[in-house]
Amino acid sequence: MQLRELVDAVTGDEPPMGRTVDDIVAAGRRAERRRRNRFATAGAASLVAVAVASAITVPVLDARRTSSTLSEAPRPGVSPWPDASPFTFTFTGYDAGTLHVQDPIVVSTAYQIAPVYSDRHTSNDRPLTADEAESMQQETTAAGAKPSLWAYLTVYRPGAFAPAAIKGGRNVMVAGRRAVQATLPYALDPSQPPERGNKLFAWQYAKNAWAVVTAISGDEATPSFRDLSGLVTGLKPAGPTPAPLPFTVGYLPRGYVPLQVGTHALPGLSGIATARAGDYGGATYTRPPLRTSGLTAPFDSVEGGIRDGFHIFVTPSTSSNQSPEPGATRCYPGAARRGGFCNVWSADGSVVVQVSSEGVGGRLPQAELLRIAEGITVADDVRDESTWTPAGDALTP
Repeated sequence: MQLRELVDAVTGDEPPMGRTVDDIVAAGRRAERRRRNRFATAGAASLVAVAVASAITVPVLDARRTSSTLSEAPRPGVSPWPDASPFTFTFTGYDAGTLHVQDPIVVSTAYQIAPVYSDRHTSNDRPLTADEAESMQQETTAAGAKPSLWAYLTVYRPGAFAPAAIKGGRNVMVAGRRAVQATLPYALDPSQPPERGNKLFAWQYAKNAWAVVTAISGDEATPSFRDLSGLVTGLKPAGPTPAPLPFTVGYLPRGYVPLQVGTHALPGLSGIATARAGDYGGATYTRPPLRTSGLTAPFDSVEGGIRDGFHIFVTPSTSSNQSPEPGATRCYPGAARRGGFCNVWSADGSVVVQVSSEGVGGRLPQAELLRIAEGITVADDVRDESTWTPAGDALTP
């Protein structure tokens, strides 16, 4: 799903046309208030819209590019990076000054993504009660309030990232490694001028392999490029650990293959935008497979990235805009009566499985979405990861 589509999906009942950046920001703020009120009174948006709302209110989503190839020598005393299969985590969270990289929660055929938090900023990636939302509103307008930050670290597999494509990138050296820093356009619109609060810092962490930290900040000065460069030496190999999923699939339409998954999160950047929402897991499938080289950003933020796909979301029913219907199955039409999504609720109504083609160019008829949804088996206990299944086994019938 392209990020522009995420923004469109959350800013109105119908896909908006010709919106200015100011319109999008204003609409995003309205969407944030609506979303938080829904969480406070027990409903939320259709799972896609929930992820989108967070994505636009966290500030605005992003990702961009990088240049060069670097010293290939392994760092002294550090194990070589494992040659792991897709949907496998190969690093864990770490601290770098005031920045804190979390364990990765999204992994694809080409990269892993982890949220990044800051002691000096506020990150809005979890639902709030009405009282919490009101308190946050007061805090953000108070003198000396922490600026907002939405940041994430993307660790690309060898050969996946194309560093030469970072627009306006400046080559630097950090800890003996080549790196690139760039200021990003506002709201990821290339036609807009760069915003100094939006930064990208990329470095080569192993042979032909790059890591990229993206920071969308409400403060131009922080985090600085110096702050972001502090992440370089802390990134070390760990694992490998297959991503666990709280479900297995029983049916897939011909030609569709898994692209990315979320563990304790929705798949893709929507999962990073709602990292602390309490979701259980999900996956994105595409047809045909997307290429895993020459990338400049995560799949769902690249222009023309996902053109034909669908999502699987397994979440608490409170993450859905639809009222729980224990044991029921129900489908909803998409725009222009195409695609849409289907929900299957658990017997007690506390968990919902949603299969959606919204926002990913879905071409599947609703009958196929329903067949996928009805073929999904949820773990015995979605709250207990020990009952989950490694992604490599869970994603194919």
